[in-house]
Amino acid sequence: MTSIDVHDLTKEYGPRRAVDRITFRVLPGRVTAFLGPNGAGKSTTLRLLLGLDRPTSGTATLAGRSYTTLPDPLRHVGSLLDAQAAHGSRTGRDHLLALAASNRLPFRRVDRLLEETGLAPAARRRVKTYSLGMRQRLGIAAALLGDPAVVLLDEPANGLDPEGIVWIRGLLRRLAGEGRTVLVSSHLMNETTSFADHLVVLGRGRLLADTPLRDFIDARVHPGVRIRTTDPAALKNELARHGHHALQHPDGHWIVRHTRVDDIGPLVSAAGVPLLELSAEEGTLEQAYLALTAADAEFAARPHQEA
Repeated sequence: MTSIDVHDLTKEYGPRRAVDRITFRVLPGRVTAFLGPNGAGKSTTLRLLLGLDRPTSGTATLAGRSYTTLPDPLRHVGSLLDAQAAHGSRTGRDHLLALAASNRLPFRRVDRLLEETGLAPAARRRVKTYSLGMRQRLGIAAALLGDPAVVLLDEPANGLDPEGIVWIRGLLRRLAGEGRTVLVSSHLMNETTSFADHLVVLGRGRLLADTPLRDFIDARVHPGVRIRTTDPAALKNELARHGHHALQHPDGHWIVRHTRVDDIGPLVSAAGVPLLELSAEEGTLEQAYLALTAADAEFAARPHQEA
């Protein structure tokens, strides 16, 4: 099995412990999102996985091996940590050709990936003329050059336009669908919801969660039901009769917390309450994430208070 295995991993920089005895596994066939506030230890963990730093203790392996012991590592692991890493004076195509040559990869992969990432029209332009979004696409092309079974991407959607966001979403789902092991670091909660199956969340170097995305949300944000009616009094009375409390929103709709449409719908329908809207109000990843990490953010703005 081509999994990523992190066991009791610790990294210290002098007196500061950036990663604090974390253990988790990333399995193939699904997209795992790697989340956490700034300073949580995500980038350090990725660097440890890729052999760019040595752990103080513990292990970080890919398919049971340390990255530094992999033969032809680009054929096994593709990564994007820094979209600015490509030499600005090279063309995009020459950058990929140099990687292919140094890793003994077929040159035909270069043109194929330039097409796949949408960079073919700019392939012979110098990288220094590329926008951030184009550099991200080039970094992703480089990560996929060896057709790897494991893909590690750090904030791959940074700088992408709306078309690029849709493209990266589809790419991640396809890579997982092909049975690859995909780990993606991101700060974009709404976008993460669209592609992730599983979450690994860090805070101040510690593991806070390792769970399926839906389970993560449901454990922290209770669902509710959104209702619009022309007879608020009848709605409130019927709900109260069954032990439910409705809160009115300023725009006129009502919210019933800690319940679901299947519970509320039959009640108000049987009572003849006129409905304009009856819909589920599910918790979001952003709400659940903030509920978990509020105390673990290294930098957090205080709410504004009037003088």
